[in-house]
Amino acid sequence: MALTALPAFAQTTPEQTKSPAQLEIDQQSAAPTTTQGQSDQGENAQGGDIVVTGTLFRNSNATSLSPLTVLTTETLQRANITTVNDAIRSVSADSAGSISTGFRNGFSAGGAAVSLRGLGVSSTVVLIDGLRSANFPLNDDGHNAYVDLNSIPFSIVDRVEVLKDGASSTYGADAIGGVVNLITRKHFKGLEGSAQGGATEQGDGSHYRATLTAGYGDYQQQGWNFYLNGEYTYDGYITNHSRGYPFNTLDLRPSGLTDRNRNDDSLTTSNPQAVVTRVTQSDLNNPLAGGVGTPITPQYQLLNPTSCPYGTFTVTSGAAQGTGCAHNIPDEYNIIQPRQQRYSATGRLSVRLSDTIEAYATGSFSRSEVSITGAPSNIRQTQPFGGSASLASSNPGIVLPVYICTSGVNCATPGAAGRQLNPNNPYAAAFAANPSQGAARIFYLFGDIPGGSDRYVNVYRSTAGVSGTFGDGFNFRVDGVYARDDFSVTQRGFLNIQGLLSAINTGAYNFVNPSLNTAAVRNQISPNVTTKSYSTTAALDGSITKALFALPGGDFNVAIGGQVRRETLLNRNQNAGLNFYALNTSSATGRHTVTAGFFEIDAPIIKELDVNVSGRYDHYSEGYNHFSPKVGIKFSPIEQISFRGTYAEGFRAPTFAESNPGSSYAGFSSFTPPASFVNAHPGNPSYTTSYNIGSGATGNPNVNPEVSRSVTLGTIFQPTRWFSLSVDYYNIKKSNLIVSGPQRADAIAAYYGQTTSAAGCAALAAVGTGYNCNVIDSVDPSNPNALPRLLVFTVPYVNANYEVSSGLDFQASARVPISEDVRFTSRLDVTDVLRFDLVTQTAAGVRVVQKYAGTLGPYELSSGGGTPRIRGNWQNSLEVGPYSLTATTYYVGRIKQVAADEITPDKTTGAIDLSCKNSLSPGQTGDSQCYVRPFIYVDLNAGVQVNDQFRFFINVQNLTNARAPLAAGAYTSNPNYLSSWHYAGLVGRNFSAGANFKF
Repeated sequence: MALTALPAFAQTTPEQTKSPAQLEIDQQSAAPTTTQGQSDQGENAQGGDIVVTGTLFRNSNATSLSPLTVLTTETLQRANITTVNDAIRSVSADSAGSISTGFRNGFSAGGAAVSLRGLGVSSTVVLIDGLRSANFPLNDDGHNAYVDLNSIPFSIVDRVEVLKDGASSTYGADAIGGVVNLITRKHFKGLEGSAQGGATEQGDGSHYRATLTAGYGDYQQQGWNFYLNGEYTYDGYITNHSRGYPFNTLDLRPSGLTDRNRNDDSLTTSNPQAVVTRVTQSDLNNPLAGGVGTPITPQYQLLNPTSCPYGTFTVTSGAAQGTGCAHNIPDEYNIIQPRQQRYSATGRLSVRLSDTIEAYATGSFSRSEVSITGAPSNIRQTQPFGGSASLASSNPGIVLPVYICTSGVNCATPGAAGRQLNPNNPYAAAFAANPSQGAARIFYLFGDIPGGSDRYVNVYRSTAGVSGTFGDGFNFRVDGVYARDDFSVTQRGFLNIQGLLSAINTGAYNFVNPSLNTAAVRNQISPNVTTKSYSTTAALDGSITKALFALPGGDFNVAIGGQVRRETLLNRNQNAGLNFYALNTSSATGRHTVTAGFFEIDAPIIKELDVNVSGRYDHYSEGYNHFSPKVGIKFSPIEQISFRGTYAEGFRAPTFAESNPGSSYAGFSSFTPPASFVNAHPGNPSYTTSYNIGSGATGNPNVNPEVSRSVTLGTIFQPTRWFSLSVDYYNIKKSNLIVSGPQRADAIAAYYGQTTSAAGCAALAAVGTGYNCNVIDSVDPSNPNALPRLLVFTVPYVNANYEVSSGLDFQASARVPISEDVRFTSRLDVTDVLRFDLVTQTAAGVRVVQKYAGTLGPYELSSGGGTPRIRGNWQNSLEVGPYSLTATTYYVGRIKQVAADEITPDKTTGAIDLSCKNSLSPGQTGDSQCYVRPFIYVDLNAGVQVNDQFRFFINVQNLTNARAPLAAGAYTSNPNYLSSWHYAGLVGRNFSAGANFKF
């Protein structure tokens, strides 16, 4: 909890001790202000100190002990950043596991989250004015809890502070990677607003934003202030089709790579025009009872040869021969940016109860609506997750019977009432007398049933607090918060298993001419699935601070405090009855109470040396307990140079999904079968190309909390008032990692090392306790005796050994007054990830080190964006009188397209071969295609301050129209790009213009 200091308590801060973040705050505060439309920060209103994240005290020695990035209103305005998500994710310390809005698939589609130091969204605490908010009800990857950045109103944010250091001792045990603290306006008087609109160079991705803030009451003169804020934001669709090659296709032959699961090279890959081949059917009432082997033929045919809108292709050799319709599914259906609409309302009342005591209360509501479209579902040649024995039995997929019957009629009975030849089966007439030999195995994509989802998030949040002084210099603060996050998702286009089988048996669905199908039939096959979930957080924080006595370097300050927090979660399963093909199964539920006590001591022993000690004891009602200490030291031998260092410990309790036995999930990620499997399945490329393999897990009540230790060492160089540079080294070790299936790659390799499914499942189960085959694919009809694919297997939540994240942060800030009317401002923020390793052990006890820095690993995270070694941004602004011009340059280093968590380690040594021969890029011909090249782009923003009331601006994002680099190893759902790091290169050049006003 960060205390907000009252002016009466403010202490003077020597300029030479200030960090780059503090320098920028001071420079902003020193800028001229207007008498109307004025905002202040309470503690800063009368020239007092500004409290920054990381300490309970208000002196600069304590606030500059840890690396801190501060994005002020001025900085954000120069870069035309208008969302919390864009602000926080621009910070270079955001790394692996970060979730961008552009990630439109998986558990967190439409959401956004930050992962400081790559330690995961669950290890980064997001606060608003030092207080928590409710987590997003749907856990990322089924088990990682996080605050959705898209649900936080932005126009009330005064500055963003990112503490890039372990902060469990102050803010909570789970602040292992760091803390994001959004500091909002405390008082506002007058009327202020903005309007902005724009679109991309290609005319799509329209963007509109409007804000309005009205405040009344002069806090300094009248002792009270109330303001009300409203905000609206809209972003339109961007399709893959509009961005062209290579982001709209899986065929990468023009780039010198082999194609990847293309839709026009195999008759057995589903597309919107049905292709069939003749097979046997052992049960005429069960479309899943198709046979394999003879009399299957190599001839495949279109049900409607005249229905190909993009032409045809013909296959004349191999196991599957015939003519099919040509399609490019990503080009026809996929989107790069979903449609989003967000609006919010926030009110705040501040009251000075006496000369030494003040109080406040806030209330806010925000709503986020995300609409995602995508490819339709297909008649899968796979079985559902955990289906019944009849559904999970081996078969070659779904078949169309010779006869169709009205519901309830036995189609195996000759002459049965309502029995008739199937108009969808081209073999029906020829095999009317022998229906068991004339079934039509079908490959089909339901192009007339759109896929996608609509997601709605309502966040209700209220806070209240009182602070002041009492007795002989005691400062106190008490804050309360309640937040509720209601989430509703409606999934469209998923196939209901029984609805599909019934429609096939009765002939209700027209496969020959799908345009003739009624809405009722489509709804029978694919009804919308709406799931509602919620989470809540209620907390009460309190603290007392006091300067006990004077030391040569300043006051010896002591703070003590406590917190009580109640959290609940009900994440309902979207596919609880396992009634739908391919729909994720994810559920989590739980509630707990967390009580904590904390302290902080700051001792400026001499002017040149400050020592800060803090600690926090957390108790979770599940029984988890931990004490988290932190020590920081700052030494300033001369005014221009300071050295600092911290040591901290922390722990992260298991989320409800990880520890509650009633929680479960099944997630899917792209997987390419090994060469031995491909060689055993000749002539059927649809069975051997990349596919989504699933792993499922249930909560483990025996899993232990994660524990951490972190070290930072840095220096601050400030030769003049207008320039400051800091360099910091960080090293964080997180042990007892809670992971699902650390030997996942071993388990998959064990299965694929066998020749039968029985032997494969036995080998997989031998990897470790909790590993089991769950669903095996239908056998390959072209190679019925070969090993079938593994579709879903169960993995346990367990504590792995540890992971280590280390690197260097560089921050610089310069504000050069060239002349009275000309000012140049520059700020730099760069992170170099030196090491990001996950250390585990195989079932045989062999130590395995998975190295992720600079690669696409960890690939199993939902975003699959990998860990760029270098990220940074450099903002340069020139102000001449009322005119300003700002260029912000963003850089992401190259990424090797290998992932340690996708490579089987050596059984004897545990070594993982990260050479390019294990690249996830399909069919590469050289090492140069093993890397995703560096990405750099520039945003330009120009503004003019017409007068004290009006400012106009024009913004061009991605000024040079830099293209996102080809990332052939990315998830097939995001073809050939990494949305986490290269999103601006997908959107392209983007224009907007707007105005700010205040009275």
